[in-house]
Amino acid sequence: MNSSSPKVSLQWLISILVLVIFFCATCVSATQPKILPKLSVLGRTFLREPATFSESNSQDFQTFYYNQTLDHFNYRPESYTTFQHRYVMNFKYWGGANASAPIFAYLGAEGDLDYDLSGIGFLIDNAHQFKALLVYIEHRYYGKSIPFGSREEALKNASIRGYFNSAQAIADYAEVLIYIKKKFLAENSPVIVVGGSYGGMLASWFRLKYPHVALGALASSAPILYFEDITPQNGYYSIVTKDFREASESCYKTIRESWSEIDRVASEPNGLSILGKKFRTCDQLNNSDELKDYLDTIYCIAAQYNDPPMYPVTMVCGGIDGAPEGSDILSRIFAGVVAYGGNRSCYTTSHNPTETSGGWGWQRCSEMVMPVGRGDNDTMFPPAPFNLTTFIQECTSIYGVSPRPNWVTTYYGGHNIELTLRRFASNIIFSNGLRDPYSSGGVLKNISDSVLAILTVNGSHCLDILPATSTDPEWLVMQRKAEVEVIESWIAQYYADLHAITK
Repeated sequence: MNSSSPKVSLQWLISILVLVIFFCATCVSATQPKILPKLSVLGRTFLREPATFSESNSQDFQTFYYNQTLDHFNYRPESYTTFQHRYVMNFKYWGGANASAPIFAYLGAEGDLDYDLSGIGFLIDNAHQFKALLVYIEHRYYGKSIPFGSREEALKNASIRGYFNSAQAIADYAEVLIYIKKKFLAENSPVIVVGGSYGGMLASWFRLKYPHVALGALASSAPILYFEDITPQNGYYSIVTKDFREASESCYKTIRESWSEIDRVASEPNGLSILGKKFRTCDQLNNSDELKDYLDTIYCIAAQYNDPPMYPVTMVCGGIDGAPEGSDILSRIFAGVVAYGGNRSCYTTSHNPTETSGGWGWQRCSEMVMPVGRGDNDTMFPPAPFNLTTFIQECTSIYGVSPRPNWVTTYYGGHNIELTLRRFASNIIFSNGLRDPYSSGGVLKNISDSVLAILTVNGSHCLDILPATSTDPEWLVMQRKAEVEVIESWIAQYYADLHAITK
């Protein structure tokens, strides 16, 4: 990472932030997955302590607050309520408004913006080359951009939570960017929006909805097609399975066979106590599902964030395959846990609610209805099909409103995307690493000359927008280079058009 960026090591960003708790523990159907693989750029540190970013760590980052409109789409008196919306700017490399130098805007997603300032490298790594002004905008209802004064107040009932959705969020981004361009007399500075995971979805949708604000978008690991029946339910878990099987056939088989063994031991007298001792759980297990969900989480995170040079999938399989000869199946599985998370006195299998899990739980139960599930014998995991009827019932019981599973495709599109966007859309990069389970719901083929899919066979979730390092493999270096060249071409064409119009 550039020496001017915050001095926080990525390995200490975000603690467990594993997979968002699907529902409250008392509200989960036996046929539903209890957890949903987390959409996050920076979920790489499952078993580590969190770090916080202090804005004072870098004089180059300046924090501002915009007086944001609560409801952009209605004209009721309460719609005009405002809240303090945080954004952060870095002017160090900007060529200035007189040169119409570009603006790179990172669109925050389901979490505090602080982590993104230190964990997202694409903007600052390329700011000098583009002479770009850097802007990082927080997502409403997260971090310090909370309406109604507090998270408790902002989320206390269905009426107030209703302002917490993606359409309002990208309208927020539009207001902030237009305000910045006016304030700094930069109306002719082209804007490139960047986002990863859910933020990548927002970046692509922002370009489609606000082409007058953003010249182009880099949407990293954005599963915009994981809605309705566009992507098979088992797409995510099929790639997790593929990642492990490619790493080690014996590891894959051990994991596949372990689920029934866990249930068998759990059914014995004192079986849960036996499992707790074998896996060194910090708390007593209440049922075998707690342990299975914990292992599910480890395998999914290892695959989703299977980054070089450590390659967590290889770490887990190395532990499983390297267990002492004669080890039983669960001892081998535990060896994989130790290889991944380190040798600890005990392992926490429960997950306390976080700001992200609380917020994404609502988003998932309102509009982000992503049908991630598993069938019989189609992955290395036990079956857990997504049942929409059950999902709607449980979300309604928790939040008091029914999900709208078709709204994302209605508002943003998704069906027949190649035909729809071929003529309508432009200047969007969909970048994916094919080892990322969420790539199953991504755009993996070029749609037109300027709506492009840039892929890497060995890439993981949002790896391309993380800080560049000296140990990055050549394929990752080339992926980032390709993205930069495309953005350069967009900006060059924009300047040519601007010159033609204003001469």
